[in-house]
Amino acid sequence: MRRRRVAVGIGPVVVALCLSIPVSAAADDSEITIRSGDGTPGSTVTVTTSGCGEGETYGKGQSELAGDFHMFEGDREGELKGEFTLPDGVEAGEDTVTVKCPPLTKLTGTYQIGYPNGSVDAGFGDSSDRTTQLAVGSALLAAAATGAVVTMRRRRSDT
Repeated sequence: MRRRRVAVGIGPVVVALCLSIPVSAAADDSEITIRSGDGTPGSTVTVTTSGCGEGETYGKGQSELAGDFHMFEGDREGELKGEFTLPDGVEAGEDTVTVKCPPLTKLTGTYQIGYPNGSVDAGFGDSSDRTTQLAVGSALLAAAATGAVVTMRRRRSDT
């Protein structure tokens, strides 16, 4: 019986902690991976994809900011890999990369350039919404902790 009471007290704490964990809201279903290093001018950007199909050994890529690049067989089977360098003078923002493979496959992905200034958009609304979420999360944690303390203090007396 005592274990059940402890579980009832700890349960809300665990739920509150799970709700406060930031989760990436962007779903990636494009089968294209872009690694931009530090994302500053002069850095190398690596693009990999397995969306061209088995047996493909070549593809063409295009970055809106850096231009065309070639994609060749990658490290794993069925993967194409290409690289390009961000040109000097590129400002912080977003770049779109398009990969084309024979016969008619076209994949598109985006990535961030430069260091973010201020808050980072994680898909949870603007920064005022984040403040509200933080306050609500803190209130949930406080309520769960209070519930756990009250439950543990009310032990059943066998006498």
